[in-house]
Amino acid sequence: MILALESSCDETALALFDPARGLTRELVNSQIVLHGRYGGVVPDLATREHLRNFPALLGQLREDGGLAGVTTIAVTNGPGLAGCLAIGLAAAKALAIERRVPLLGVNHLRGHAWSAFIALHAANPAGFETRLADLLPHLGLIVSGGNTLLFSIDRERRIAVLSSTRDDAAGEALDKGAKLLGLGYPGGPIIERHAVAGRIDAYDFPRGIMPNGDLSFSFSGLKTSLRYLVEELAPAEVMKRLDDLCASYQQAVVDALVRKTASALERGRYASLGLSGGVSNNRVLRAALEKTASERGVVFRAAQAQHTGDNAGMIAFAAWCDANGCERDDHFGLTIHPDLELG
Repeated sequence: MILALESSCDETALALFDPARGLTRELVNSQIVLHGRYGGVVPDLATREHLRNFPALLGQLREDGGLAGVTTIAVTNGPGLAGCLAIGLAAAKALAIERRVPLLGVNHLRGHAWSAFIALHAANPAGFETRLADLLPHLGLIVSGGNTLLFSIDRERRIAVLSSTRDDAAGEALDKGAKLLGLGYPGGPIIERHAVAGRIDAYDFPRGIMPNGDLSFSFSGLKTSLRYLVEELAPAEVMKRLDDLCASYQQAVVDALVRKTASALERGRYASLGLSGGVSNNRVLRAALEKTASERGVVFRAAQAQHTGDNAGMIAFAAWCDANGCERDDHFGLTIHPDLELG
């Protein structure tokens, strides 16, 4: 039984994973409402909230007897906000010492990479290894507020980064776009709601396509294009055209993501395509990538909604199925790595 702790940003989360049954318990305390007042995550406030939330969540687990069978503690040790990571690591070390069990440091991005397979395991734990083998090699796309990257998982479960963003991440571009339009935080879901009633071809925003087949992403030009357009329009006109602006802006992000992913699929021989990260909840993006996978004869696997954002479930799962990618700590010298990369 693995107990995982996640605190890389503004979600305080715990999860219990039993290899024979899957995730048996998941607890999350979200800070979205708090940070929404400031238009984005405030690191000091996030750290303070983790200090408050971990004791409460762990207390709940103790009262329910959830810690009784724990044999391993796993914790996110990067990437993320330094103060937030440090709180989670301190709590994990204390638990590991108390219970005299091994401690594993898990790369948050590797958690996202493997999150697309959590449901596969839950459906048939005993047959997971065989079913996973049929889906490898795997091409995955992680799309979140801080990261946008394409990666592969080979038959030996080795992860390799194929491309990343040169500037803004896709989720960051959506959040900044929402701010330019006078909308709230987090911006991605708000833009998506307005986009439903808008025209995707109302405005021709740049797609950030690199020359010579470069798979790198770039969204800074898109954000700048929207800023110039908003500056040209009167506030009343922006509100009048808000749905069209959101639809066209969102489609530019989706097109860039889908085109690069399709190009990567054509360059390799993959059995499956995965989608994970907070932005993967966007229905337009999911539908477009599912279609892309179907047209190329590969299986599409997207992370379940509860495992798209920052969550401990994916950390626990990665600690089990990707043990070679974790940092084992037998002497409690594990440290945080705020700038840790996937790989």
